[in-house]
This record gives sequence, C-alpha cells and structure tokens, in this order.
Amino acid sequence: MTNKTCTIRPITAEDRDVWEVLWKGYLDFYETSLEQTIYDTTFARFFSYGEFEPRCHLAIVDGAPIGLVHFFAHRHGWHVENVLYLQDLFVDPNVRGTGAGKALIQSVYDVGDAAGTPTVYWLTTTDNPARKLYDQVATRTDFVKYQR
Repeated sequence: MTNKTCTIRPITAEDRDVWEVLWKGYLDFYETSLEQTIYDTTFARFFSYGEFEPRCHLAIVDGAPIGLVHFFAHRHGWHVENVLYLQDLFVDPNVRGTGAGKALIQSVYDVGDAAGTPTVYWLTTTDNPARKLYDQVATRTDFVKYQR
C-alpha cells in the first residue's frame, strides 16, 4: 500500500459488515471476543448522535475500509470542557506502517479541536507495537489502570 492515499470518514450504516470484520480483528489482537448483542448495540450507538454517544471513523484506501477508530466525549473533573476517550484503534495488519493509524488518531484530534475539547487520551498494553506511533503523536503518562 505504499504511496496510496488514505482518507478518513465517519462510519455509515452501509459499513456494518466491514466494520464488524475490522473490530473483530482488533479484538483478536487483544485475545478477546464479545457477544453479538454488543456488536449490534455498539453499531447502533454510532448513529444515536447524543453528546456522549460513541463515534467511529474509518480509514479508506482505494474505496475499501482498512482501519477504524472508536471514540467518545465525556465529562472530566479536571477540565471545564469535555475530553475525548479514544477507545479502540485498529488498522488491518497488511497495511500497518502506512500512516492509516496516525491519520485515524488525527481525525479524533480534529474532532476534539473543532468541539473545543482538545484533550484526547487512550489506554494500551505495555507490549503493543503501536506504542512507537503513540510516542510520536501523544505524551505517555504514568497512570496505571485498575478495573473492577
């Protein structure tokens, strides 16, 4: 995929099947799976358009979706404005290293800037090879995640 143009666009209802394939690829990377009802609910929420509903952008090359990013706004106790949480980022392994991941992250930054919510954050595993990209486009913090 060298020298091919990658465009980013919001997901549409027609993208349902390819979105599920991409998201399953993401979940496979993290060695997890979800019930079908979660796929159905998450996809439907992309079109709810509420202030805090999740959104999805797709990376497109030659008319085909090759990556996705899921993100949503939420309130934050340390900011007056909302912040954006970049929840899921995935690029097809066959086209990694071509700039699609960076373009997807930038699309979330652009949404935040346009909405006056410039703080964007995400979590990843310590051994994720994408950290090479993340180190270029964001600042790593020392926070550790705990979960119930």
